[in-house]
Amino acid sequence: MGSRSKAQETTDKITRGQWLALAGLAVSAFIFNTSEFIPIGLLSDIGQTFSLTEAQTGIMISVYAWGVMVLSLPLMVFASRFDFRRLLLGLIAIFTTGQFLSAIAPTYLLLVCSRLVVATAHAVFWSVVMVVAARVVSPRHSSTAMGIVATGSSIAQIFGMPMGRAIGLMVGWRMTFVVVGVVALVTLVYLAVVFPPMSAGEKFTLDKLPELFRNGPLVALYVAIVFIATGQYVAYSYVEPFLAQTVALGASEVTAALVVIGCAGLLGSYLFSRFYDGHKKGFIAATLVGETLALLALLPAASSLGVTVAVLVVWGAAEMGFCVAFQSILIHITEKDQASVAMSIYSGLFNLGIGAGSAIGGVTVTQLGVGAVGLVGGAFAAVGTVVTVGVMFALMRRAGLRA
Repeated sequence: MGSRSKAQETTDKITRGQWLALAGLAVSAFIFNTSEFIPIGLLSDIGQTFSLTEAQTGIMISVYAWGVMVLSLPLMVFASRFDFRRLLLGLIAIFTTGQFLSAIAPTYLLLVCSRLVVATAHAVFWSVVMVVAARVVSPRHSSTAMGIVATGSSIAQIFGMPMGRAIGLMVGWRMTFVVVGVVALVTLVYLAVVFPPMSAGEKFTLDKLPELFRNGPLVALYVAIVFIATGQYVAYSYVEPFLAQTVALGASEVTAALVVIGCAGLLGSYLFSRFYDGHKKGFIAATLVGETLALLALLPAASSLGVTVAVLVVWGAAEMGFCVAFQSILIHITEKDQASVAMSIYSGLFNLGIGAGSAIGGVTVTQLGVGAVGLVGGAFAAVGTVVTVGVMFALMRRAGLRA
């Protein structure tokens, strides 16, 4: 019996250096998601500062999301010439600057412009972070690495957004942006120390786009995510007023409910790490059905606090589960050198859905009342579920892509 080679042992476990790098990526995901969702948790307070209604303030969410949508592909094509380490550090530096600009914005217009600075970093960060996480470790540990990054995103919903809301309620929403900026600055220094050199791969040019769009399963995934993200954010963009007005929760209870959704997201990332590799299609289908049913159940459940909490748990777990699973399946169905740009298009389309969902949610609140946001959102999510299960899975089988 000979001993295993050092190379084999290295592939059997994640090294200390890899853990440190993944921890930095997880914290980065935490702060990026915290920043993205802060306006949702402080929608009413920001609106009061600038004498705007909730629907008018919600436009900021749409503008941010549409900024990410427009910028994702061109910025990613430009960024593909840089190695991943330099790119990651540059993105966090831009992100940090945007947080401090948001904190001092004297008018609503300048606040929106400051948020667009953050959006430029966001557009590329979520295009590369899962690809980078998968490359930090050996291929057999890629799902674990992506799950760790997803955990950082989940913790943003557990602690980031509720804590941001709590800080905003205590000392003003501007201080929330200051705190996020400080944490981002510390993270930048940490990653500069621990993150290893990592080549970007082959430079991507626009003449390669037609090849991407000849990938049938990828195109179906793109269509599906627009509907699913739209459905998610019709409801999620207005979850604060929904919980306060329809479920009749107090301010501290709304914060607790947001923590419930975030904790459920952590459960979703755990379930992904535990079950996805062996049951890819089943996991995706289950999370999408869970997402759709949870959205449709929001209004019927509103009369019972216990049932509402149960629905929020399903919603949070399903949302995180399908988000990470979709990014994993995208990496699976694209070539290695195409993955980052394919992910940038995915990120842009996801943010198209966020912006559309926020806008449709605003119209829903104005025309039908805030209680209807789950019903409208669930209808969009149902369409995305049908496209995924009925079209994308069939095209994967036809293309011989096993999952």
